Amino acid sequence: MPLVLLLLALAIAPAVAIGVFVYWKDKFDKEPRLIMFFCFVFGGISILPAIYLEGIPDMFGFDEDRSSILNTLLSAFVFTGLLEESCKYFFLRAYAYPRKAFNEPYDGITYSVMVSLGFATVENIHYVMRGGMEIAFVRMFTAVPAHATFGVIMGYFTGLAKFHHRQKSYLFVGLLSAAALHGTYDFFVMLQILPGLYFGAIVSLIIGIILSLQAIKIHGREH
Repeated sequence: MPLVLLLLALAIAPAVAIGVFVYWKDKFDKEPRLIMFFCFVFGGISILPAIYLEGIPDMFGFDEDRSSILNTLLSAFVFTGLLEESCKYFFLRAYAYPRKAFNEPYDGITYSVMVSLGFATVENIHYVMRGGMEIAFVRMFTAVPAHATFGVIMGYFTGLAKFHHRQKSYLFVGLLSAAALHGTYDFFVMLQILPGLYFGAIVSLIIGIILSLQAIKIHGREH
């Protein structure tokens, strides 16, 4: 197999595996695959406005010097976490949320994860094609699962919002929770002041996975 095809396969495989897992965990009413496919596609598209919006701070002279804790916090939580999750949320809310097939709380997790995996896949292809096999294997167990956990958390609250009278509150909490988890993960990845601090990203990923499995379990019991 040519190297480029192998790298492409490695870049896509983690998202496929996670997507199948989340789909399989829906025990009551499997979601239409076409809707899931379009959620994935829209998630990939959502990276375009994210890239554009992430360039705006630079236009106003924002210094992304990683030696500054404040700048790293802003970069991680606002210009990356909140911004990227907002772009994903837009497509989740506009496309998946109004669908008749969205008829149980777990569906929020399914659709949100598919949007997140679409975003993560496009991003992963970019990094893997530039970084090669080492980057492919590192991101297979870090960045892609991290995006999935952000999607699960957002989807959990989106599922609550769909079937609860406090609709807007849960949607807002879902967006902010995903952004906070995303920002925490990126903060430790970006922080380079002291060696070893990147282990904080691993810890935040583990916490995100634990919370995600718990959210899947809770909504998986509801019907």
